[in-house]
Amino acid sequence: MALEVPSTGLTRSGMDSRASSPEANDLFLKVFSGEILTSFAENNIMKGLHTVRTISSGKSAQFPVSGIAEASYHTAGNSIIESNLSKIAMTEKVIHIDDVLLASTFLPNVDELKQHYDVRSIYATELGKALAKRFDIATMKTLYAAALSDSNLAASDGGKSGSTVLSTTLDTAQGIVDALYGVAEALDKNDAPDEGRFAILTPREYYNLITADNNAVSIAINADAKGSGSIATGKIAQVAGITIYKSNHLADIADGLDDSSVTTGDGSSSVRNSPFGTDGSGYNGDFRKLRSGEGTAASPYKYGILAGTKEAIGTVKLLDLATESEYQIERQGHLFVAKYMMGHGVLRPECAVAVEVEETASDT
Repeated sequence: MALEVPSTGLTRSGMDSRASSPEANDLFLKVFSGEILTSFAENNIMKGLHTVRTISSGKSAQFPVSGIAEASYHTAGNSIIESNLSKIAMTEKVIHIDDVLLASTFLPNVDELKQHYDVRSIYATELGKALAKRFDIATMKTLYAAALSDSNLAASDGGKSGSTVLSTTLDTAQGIVDALYGVAEALDKNDAPDEGRFAILTPREYYNLITADNNAVSIAINADAKGSGSIATGKIAQVAGITIYKSNHLADIADGLDDSSVTTGDGSSSVRNSPFGTDGSGYNGDFRKLRSGEGTAASPYKYGILAGTKEAIGTVKLLDLATESEYQIERQGHLFVAKYMMGHGVLRPECAVAVEVEETASDT
């Protein structure tokens, strides 16, 4: 026979008698699991997809641009110097270093004393992530600017401009594949290198390709059907010779829409490296053509594609990503700072292509 314990007068060592609604587990120790729930690392992809140059001093870096030579038939006895020389046009692209970009936070000493886990490393990591995200977004915006830029040289000297492709069907797998072939064609017309071609899609468009039920698309993409991707791993290797990447930052840019009036300086600021102008406006522009739709179930957003090769844009780096901290007696706490000094700019517009979303009747 089980012994019955009376509910009244029972002492529960874990119950807080002063609580308005005491529970049996109020006073038991909350054991620290050893895991800190922080934001996941952003999927930053642009670092390896463009030209990066590090300088030890100075305010800018020069990138020489050369034109093309011409071949001509030689007439026996004529002077080559007088009749067969090619005048090769030359110019330059200069990328300036921007002001210091930083992310910072302050940790009061009293809060740190109360914590039972190391919070400093968490703060340092999150500050670094914030800068990494800004780097990725700034370089993607520069890539879009390259696709909209005029050529470095006159057409007669071999100069070619960036390219845009319009599409109304980027919400379907077949439409995305057609757009990627349009990108490949545009790059071919501009004599862009075959090696290192890439395209950036939002995750939704990326996975539309993986899960496509269109037979032609499946054969082209899925390794299970002798394509170059895999449903099992959820990865697409290439379409039309273009390596496919996915990034949430493309949607971040498109959702910003028209940022051309947003400024980070007054024109005299050293943040003068805007790919959309030199008025100190930073890396802002009109991104409305990279998105259409109403963002509803009936009319979800359709996002464009950014594509190119490594030669399209460049980054000049004076100070790589660095973190530092300082204890401030006056404020009784630690100041944490993450920073870098870099600049981004267009190098070869002919190596950049943007797939813009053409509005349809259902989008308006």
